[in-house]
Amino acid sequence: MNVMRTGILLAVLAGILVVVGGLIGGQQGAMIALIIAFAMNFIAYWFSDKMVLAMYGAKQVSETEGPELHRIVRNLARKAGIPVPKIYRIDNPTPNAFATGRNPEHAAVAVTTGIEALLTSEELEGVLGHELAHVLHRDILISTMAATIAGAISYLTYMAQWAMMFGGGDRDRDSNPLQMVGAIAAVIIAPIAAMLVQLAISRSREYHADEGGAALTNPLNLASALRKLEIGNQREPMEANPGTAHMFIVNPLHGGGIASLFSTHPPIQERIKRLEAMAHHRLMR
Repeated sequence: MNVMRTGILLAVLAGILVVVGGLIGGQQGAMIALIIAFAMNFIAYWFSDKMVLAMYGAKQVSETEGPELHRIVRNLARKAGIPVPKIYRIDNPTPNAFATGRNPEHAAVAVTTGIEALLTSEELEGVLGHELAHVLHRDILISTMAATIAGAISYLTYMAQWAMMFGGGDRDRDSNPLQMVGAIAAVIIAPIAAMLVQLAISRSREYHADEGGAALTNPLNLASALRKLEIGNQREPMEANPGTAHMFIVNPLHGGGIASLFSTHPPIQERIKRLEAMAHHRLMR
């Protein structure tokens, strides 16, 4: 269901781009915006592992420095049927973790010192199972695709804003009041709609990674870890870059109410509920 939902959301994003392109940029404008967005996100995709690891000062962990981490990751990688990713540690008291890399052959997992201090070995296994599921599902590629289309929509609306400010644009469209109103509405609404769809894709991938991690380990271990991580992140917030928030297992940025619409992660309690249901289903089989 999560795979299908991701596909539908990506199709919705592409549809928004087509509609917005027709309203305010035409086919040529949409293509230019897509090329610009693709070029920028291609660089981020290709070097995402090095960029984000450097951003948080992550240091690679040898087997001598982290024998338990290596044992857990090696066993999980074998179960998942992927190469063993590189392991990094971030000297930060906030309990959190993420995976990065453009494909399973160039993957890395990073954990904070805070998460190692907080979780039991079984709970840490649940967290790392979730992260390896991201690697297995190629979620960096999916998020890059979503970011490329959403970025193209944003660039297109920026170009339209400048054209409107300086009197440029399509004469046929300008002479048609309804088309002009549609173009103005697209400039305002399209970037917000694209962002909401992009965030929905991120939330869907988190559910999918929970399912994948649960398949590799005991779902209750990850559920227990998520409970602790939510409390730990509230007590010891991380100064995280908003552009990388979607990568962490729990959102390092907090907000309730209307802000939940703009969250990169689904609610922790809903994730726990689903994991407990998986454990119950497994027990009843």
